[in-house]
Amino acid sequence: MQLSKKQEGNQLTVSIEGRIDTTTAPQLEGELKHAVTDEVEKLVFDFSKVEYMSSAGIRVIMSAEKVMRRQGGMVVRHVNEDIMDIFEMTGLVDILTIE
Repeated sequence: MQLSKKQEGNQLTVSIEGRIDTTTAPQLEGELKHAVTDEVEKLVFDFSKVEYMSSAGIRVIMSAEKVMRRQGGMVVRHVNEDIMDIFEMTGLVDILTIE
């Protein structure tokens, strides 16, 4: 997994490439803990290059959503069909803002 972060004002965009699984989820979680400061009011995930996401990845995304619910909001963008199927099967489509 590779990720890049871009902060513009109070918005942080995190672009992820590759797999979010038990091996890479801790890396993503660590990066988010350092990057999502009190100043971040909107967190945007760019999933255009995410190939796969396991339950470990779902846990990290849900943890981020919980934090951002208190600070502002979170959006997941450019979700491919396979990841959207995961979101639908787990009921996350009803919780997350997906564009």
